[in-house]
Amino acid sequence: MGRVIVVGSLNVDLVTLVQRHPRPGETVLGESVGRFAGGKGANQAVAARRAGAAVVMVGAVGMDDAGDAYVRRLADLGVDPRLQRIENTPTGAAVITIDRAGENSIIVVPGANGEFDAREVGAGPGDVVLLQLEIPLECVGRVARESHKAGARVVINLAPYASLPDDVVALADPLVVNETEAALLADAGLMPQSLIVTFGAAGAMWDGERVDGISVAEEEIVDSVGAGDAFCGALAAALADGDDRTTALCRANAAGAAAVRWSGAQPDGRL
Repeated sequence: MGRVIVVGSLNVDLVTLVQRHPRPGETVLGESVGRFAGGKGANQAVAARRAGAAVVMVGAVGMDDAGDAYVRRLADLGVDPRLQRIENTPTGAAVITIDRAGENSIIVVPGANGEFDAREVGAGPGDVVLLQLEIPLECVGRVARESHKAGARVVINLAPYASLPDDVVALADPLVVNETEAALLADAGLMPQSLIVTFGAAGAMWDGERVDGISVAEEEIVDSVGAGDAFCGALAAALADGDDRTTALCRANAAGAAAVRWSGAQPDGRL
């Protein structure tokens, strides 16, 4: 079995609950606020570790208490934290509001993630390199090309959506998008060698092969923050285990369904 090497963002999430999301120019009252571990990269790394993979997290945090806390958290969870410490730049942050239906609205401040520049992540044959787009796109492209050249499998979660060079998109096996991102990808005329489209509770499709989602009772849903990241992390773990497509999708769907049952992007994620 290979490793999962996640190259991506680490954020501190400030999460508050609201009755409903505010309209432009409107103020609403939040019911509570918490500080949680987040960032798409770290969320996916934690999910891959929960799925049983040996995981390396490559990213950047600030020289601040949030960065210190994140290094400790990943190490305690069994993730190998290979993190750049960026001076005079804070650890990335996100402000998240969650309404009564569990729907979220997110504002991301990149911080150290915007200064991150990985050149060699140590990937090799059997490894799965998992990337997202909350770090500089030039870095995503460089890591994808070098990892593929080294014999690793490259998985790209095209979120938040951005246009990548054709050759980078073509390296993804698979490229993972939700329905909105899939439409944007089609509009851009980009074609990966394999494509997963996720449909939330309705499941996911890999190059036309559909696997149904797992139903979660409404009263069990806490919030949807990090559900897509849990899907991607578990998917990468399954691929590193050598699972076939159907098994990998089923494992990923199960992780996504589990993630809506806890508050925040990661389980027990308070920082």
